[in-house]
Amino acid sequence: MLKDGEKGVIRQRSGEKETYAIAPHIPCGIVTPDQLRKLADTAQKYDVPALKITSAARIALIGITEEQVEGVWEDLGMDPGHATGLCVRSIKVCPGITYCRLAQQDSLKMGMELDEAYHGMVLPSKMKIGVSGCKIQCAENCIKDISLYGTKEGWTMMIGGNGSARPRLADILAEELSFEDARAMVAAMMTYYKTYSKRERMGRMIERIGLDTIKSDLKIN
Repeated sequence: MLKDGEKGVIRQRSGEKETYAIAPHIPCGIVTPDQLRKLADTAQKYDVPALKITSAARIALIGITEEQVEGVWEDLGMDPGHATGLCVRSIKVCPGITYCRLAQQDSLKMGMELDEAYHGMVLPSKMKIGVSGCKIQCAENCIKDISLYGTKEGWTMMIGGNGSARPRLADILAEELSFEDARAMVAAMMTYYKTYSKRERMGRMIERIGLDTIKSDLKIN
């Protein structure tokens, strides 16, 4: 029996036989026609019972047996990524100024850079990140541990949201940030979290330490 994360699998509800799901990493949900063909062809080859578009904009193949796992990954030729574990999960991103008329900032560019920098980074607890091009927040910024959304004046950074069994809405950390300043603020918050978290989600750390203290430590006015 494989454990969650081993060989890139996610264990499923047990029935007559243990089965698994795999969810290849698709940075920011941008998928190519060739990747879609590989997913479809592989699912047909192995008689995969279902494919599911996940909340993190992955495409999961569900109902795979342990004997099929290695062959499925080999045929897909895709990065398993990090769908489980105490790390940065897939970054959720809206279409941004590339495709959306309402967007104020380039969320796809920001999301891709954050994904490259942080996806899979080991942390005291799991972390979810979202990037939205405007204040409508289609990437669900309010329930992400760290998030950015665009305005005409720049980026607004929020921290501490989660949609778990104890949901919490995110707090605004900083506003009117340039692209580079927003990247730097995310990096600073990552370091702060790794330093001060006690194996808790970002929101619980904020409740314990206090938002004003975090702003003071990071020299945010």
